Amino acid sequence: MILPIVAYGSHVLRTRGQEITADYPDLLKLIGDMWETMYESSGVGLAAPQVNKPIRLFIVDSTQIFTNLGEDEKEKYPDSPGIKQVFINAKMLRLNGEPWLYAEGCLSIPKIREEILRNEEVTLEFADEQFQTHTKTYNGISARIILHEYDHIEGKLFIDYLKPLKRKLLRSKLDDISKGKVSVDYKMSFG
Repeated sequence: MILPIVAYGSHVLRTRGQEITADYPDLLKLIGDMWETMYESSGVGLAAPQVNKPIRLFIVDSTQIFTNLGEDEKEKYPDSPGIKQVFINAKMLRLNGEPWLYAEGCLSIPKIREEILRNEEVTLEFADEQFQTHTKTYNGISARIILHEYDHIEGKLFIDYLKPLKRKLLRSKLDDISKGKVSVDYKMSFG
């Protein structure tokens, strides 16, 4: 089932997600709905707070980015061909590598893309959808998407990394989004 994406301005996007257990109600259905919602809205990652669930769960599919890159472009990123993965109760253990700029966007903040500086590599401890625990290191585009989604379960948004002047310049666009004055081709909820 396709779920509405929560828009910028909603309290749940600023709430630190709660850890969950394997008996979380309808967890596998929620994960399935999140995949369906993410693909329907042309996303490459989606966090539970974005579908109004204040829990520590997010999904990432960076393979889509590599599918759309030319062969020469794929060589720029060490994580080709990407990952498709569920992350539950993720904890960041380490950030490594040089910070690099990339234009990020967010389904909860449509029509705004900004250059964001993030580290090349992240190591996480997390559970998968079977609640098997993993400790893995990710790099490249996959690491960037993971860090973006991890921020969501921490109550942070990519615009928090912008300089104050840049955020001030975006204020009217952000206010419009929070009031529902934005046109997108996927389901959203406002307020």
